[in-house]
Amino acid sequence: MDFVNSLVTAFSLFFIGLLGIFLNRKNIILILMAVELMLLSINFSLLIAANFIDDSYAQVFSILILTIAASESSIGLAILVVYFRLKGTIAIEQISLIKG
Repeated sequence: MDFVNSLVTAFSLFFIGLLGIFLNRKNIILILMAVELMLLSINFSLLIAANFIDDSYAQVFSILILTIAASESSIGLAILVVYFRLKGTIAIEQISLIKG
């Protein structure tokens, strides 16, 4: 793939993730998956730019972003599991009731 097609692919993945957040506000797990898709599309565009300008530092930074995204999703899912065990549901309407 050339540079423009790769960036169009990354933008399309980001837009699909953005639509996933705005169109699905009922399921928290799908929202987390959409956020992960957005992070991975940004990471993909960073790797495309790193390949285009022949820079290895951006590739290292991309690995760092992947590590942070994986830890963020695992912590988010752990919080959801604990909340589900306490309340019995992970519906967003009832989660918003616990605001301080």
